Amino acid sequence: MSGNVPQVREHMEVVGDDGEHVGTVDKVEGDRIKLTKKDDPDGSGLHHHYLPVSTIGSVSGDQVKLNMPGARAKALATMTGGSEPSPGMGSMSGG
Repeated sequence: MSGNVPQVREHMEVVGDDGEHVGTVDKVEGDRIKLTKKDDPDGSGLHHHYLPVSTIGSVSGDQVKLNMPGARAKALATMTGGSEPSPGMGSMSGG
C-alpha cells in the first residue's frame, strides 16, 4: 500500500503523471480511491469509480498525482468500476 494514502483527503484533485484531470477524491475505501460521481471517467455522472491506491505516485497540496497517464487511469477506473447497480436499473438477477 502506498505510503501517501494517509495524506489523501476528500475533494482532492486526482491527475495523471501527465497532468490530465482524472477525477476528484470522494474518499479512500480500503485499498482503493473512490472518485466522486460528478466527474466520473465514463462521463455519465451516475457512478462512483475506483482506482487502486497503488496507482498513487505522490500527494502534494490538494492534488493526488498518479504513476500513470490520465487516459490510462480513466480507463482503469472505468474497467474496474466497483460501483453497485442502482435499484430499479434493470439488473439481471435471475429467479
